[in-house]
Amino acid sequence: MSRVCELTGKKAMVGNNVSHAMNKTKRKFNANLVKKRFYIPEEDKWVTLKVSTSALKTINRIGISAALKKAKAKGFIK
Repeated sequence: MSRVCELTGKKAMVGNNVSHAMNKTKRKFNANLVKKRFYIPEEDKWVTLKVSTSALKTINRIGISAALKKAKAKGFIK
């Protein structure tokens, strides 16, 4: 599986390691992802999602149902 958040679409960014001598080499900034199970009461089932920690905070704030609806509207979920 790829390192992409299933709710927000966050993925790795590319940047540089910069040494003290200002030498630059390419590196990756990976998204902070966790694999988490959520219970959806409307469908009466559990789903496992790979979400970023910022998406997890959003789910805690607005709820899983609202977060899934928001992700579907943005096109991250089919």
